[in-house]
Amino acid sequence: MGDFQGPAFPARRFGVIAAALLLAQCDRPDAIEAPATPSVAALSPPPEKIVVVVPPAQRAALSRSDILVAAAAAASAYASGQLLPGEGLVGRRFSVRLPFGCGGPDALDELGSADGLARWSWSKDHLAARLSMTPADWKTSPLIASTGAEAEWEAVDGFWLSRPWMTADACPQVASNPLATFENSVSPQTVGLAAVFEKGGSRIGRRSGRAYAFTRRFEAGQVPAPPPDGYRLRLEGRVGAFPGGRAVRCLADGPDQRPTCVVAVVLDRVAYEDAAGGLLSEWRPG
Repeated sequence: MGDFQGPAFPARRFGVIAAALLLAQCDRPDAIEAPATPSVAALSPPPEKIVVVVPPAQRAALSRSDILVAAAAAASAYASGQLLPGEGLVGRRFSVRLPFGCGGPDALDELGSADGLARWSWSKDHLAARLSMTPADWKTSPLIASTGAEAEWEAVDGFWLSRPWMTADACPQVASNPLATFENSVSPQTVGLAAVFEKGGSRIGRRSGRAYAFTRRFEAGQVPAPPPDGYRLRLEGRVGAFPGGRAVRCLADGPDQRPTCVVAVVLDRVAYEDAAGGLLSEWRPG
């Protein structure tokens, strides 16, 4: 008997089947991935940039000390024949306190002196204190006339900064020497503020020779007495400019004299205060 043999499958048939299976695998489409769900952050619009606008820092108002330092620098430059500084002051705000009445009251008949100095005196009945300050007329003074400002300014009111060697706005604490053999005279005024009024400008605030006057009456039962630290005259406004654009102008009669220097200003406020800064009276020329 011959050997048993199973059904015969030609090798060609196996090859066809294998090829068909391979093609079936190749023809299958790739799996389609579901689109990714966008995150909340991707859907939200980007946050707006917050722009913080920081206003420029305001420069502090010039004080008595600042004015005196500027005047001293201008005096030195003038005496040395150099160009006077001062352009940086033009347009700056200032607030200056001028002490007066430090040595007590003046005579009543001196209150009307138009010399640019503040003073006070008792009333005739000695029950009230009368404060007064009459600006000096500087328009025709050599210091102003030499600048050629007469063609631009209609009036110039002068205010002296007495005791320019003191930068503090306080009364001096040095007492007069009773044993001094020389006359205790007042030093000449060498530093001032020139309140200018342009031609054709507003006449509001012009004093025209009138004083800033105030009468301080004491309360019932209060004994009138001189203030131990005097009074204060406060001047506020902005720094102006002389023809040529400089804030300070100096002049001297000779090389051995201290130059007199004044700062051009436009006044906004004049006030009387006590030594502690308490307001007594005020004027707002502007």
